[in-house]
Amino acid sequence: MNTKKINVALVEDDAGTREKLMAVINAASTLRCQLACSSGEEALVEIPRTTPDVVLMDINLPKMNGIQCVGALKVKLPKLQVLMLTTYEDSKLIFDSLRAGASGYLLKNMPPAEVVQAVEQVSAGGSPMSMAIARKVVNHFQQIKKSSTELDLLSKREQEILALLAKGYLYKEIADQLGITPGTVRVHLHTVYEKLHVSSRTEAVVKFLGKE
Repeated sequence: MNTKKINVALVEDDAGTREKLMAVINAASTLRCQLACSSGEEALVEIPRTTPDVVLMDINLPKMNGIQCVGALKVKLPKLQVLMLTTYEDSKLIFDSLRAGASGYLLKNMPPAEVVQAVEQVSAGGSPMSMAIARKVVNHFQQIKKSSTELDLLSKREQEILALLAKGYLYKEIADQLGITPGTVRVHLHTVYEKLHVSSRTEAVVKFLGKE
């Protein structure tokens, strides 16, 4: 049985790291390294041309950094799934990446198997983060005082769905947890996006985690 592989693009300026990541991706039975770029400028040209399924983006690129590159790519390809790869656990960089349109944030020292799993998860609609990064996200939002007026507009079921989404569950997993269909999950999330005035899963999760 032939299963379509997930096409992955790398954007990494360090040649050694780039080669290692290419090897990790190509060694996985579910992935294929379609493209490897050494700069944000190159990525802006090549990624729209090749349209990969998932991009692994280094945050600390020369000249145009990874966050700027993600923002520019999302304008051209709004549905593109991007995972940030970095050695940093800086909260500002994490949230700047998410605001730019990244779907997840991984540390470069993650085991290869976890990198592969993260690519598979984001391709399936998840928002993977390494445990260290996820802890940073939660801690950051726990310290923020923010109005929850919009969140108060959500029904109990909508809040349940959003809470599971924030934990990284996929639509089908949310449906199974709550005993409803994936289609019903999508309908509820459409209403959630309207009530929170957001247009993506990531924006909704960021707003939900930012409640008091």
